Amino acid sequence: MILNISGRTDIVAFYTDWFMNRYKEGFVDVRNPFNPKMVSRIRFDNVDAILFCTKNPIPILKHLKEIDKPILFHVTLTPYKEDIEPNVPSKGKIIEAIKELSNIIGIDNLYIRYDPVFISDKYNIEYHKKAFERMCFLLNGYVNKIIVSFIDDYKNVRFNNKTLKIKEFTEKDYKEIGISFSGSAKKYGMTVQTCFEDRNLSEYGFKVGECLSHELAYKMTGKAYKNWNARKEKKCNCVQMVDIGSYNSCKHFCKYCYANFDEKKVYDNFKNHDSNSSLLIGKLRSDDIIKERLK
Repeated sequence: MILNISGRTDIVAFYTDWFMNRYKEGFVDVRNPFNPKMVSRIRFDNVDAILFCTKNPIPILKHLKEIDKPILFHVTLTPYKEDIEPNVPSKGKIIEAIKELSNIIGIDNLYIRYDPVFISDKYNIEYHKKAFERMCFLLNGYVNKIIVSFIDDYKNVRFNNKTLKIKEFTEKDYKEIGISFSGSAKKYGMTVQTCFEDRNLSEYGFKVGECLSHELAYKMTGKAYKNWNARKEKKCNCVQMVDIGSYNSCKHFCKYCYANFDEKKVYDNFKNHDSNSSLLIGKLRSDDIIKERLK
């Protein structure tokens, strides 16, 4: 089993103490978001590897040597300011943390996600080209893989479009991004790829790959895994992972987020978080049905 920590919230940024408590305890409980009475119990003895996804790796850096599992990091680093990402630490701090992370886990276990890309009058194509080039320059020697994704039409995106002010991409825009990003990455010895995108930009030098490929998973664990079925409407070749997060619990409050769609619920959930609970949000109830998850 490979854990995804997490596509539903930023556990590393806001709940590292809870995660480390669960890791030391040896198990974690995960409430089914679609059937709340059903709880999966995952024992870390059954975990083969962990993929950490975060915008802020700082809180977990000091704990990484305590984790005796193969680990992979996806750190999202985008050029947006406080109007779009109100609670993300300064990009300078995150870049320094990424460098430290690279030194701890190794460059081959670290991906940067420039994700999501959207354009507006403020965040136009030229802005992204300069920001991407600058990012590559600052992370030269610490990162060699970048994943790029384009914004999707989520409920929260539509709700926040007065702030986002998204413009539709043209083929000229895709071409400019493709050529510029590929050139910047190559200049600093990096690869740039898309995963599960309608416009994969392969004609401009982008690789088309997976967030976690079967080849990398096998290299990390020596095991084969099924395809992830999180996106049933289209084929996704990433390996199957188990997410231990909870929706509506990330306090970054990014305006483009797919996992937050009720800001009041985020505050309520945060109040119901207990770092000593087996669940990320709340505690087990007497009528919960707990089932061990083995894979």
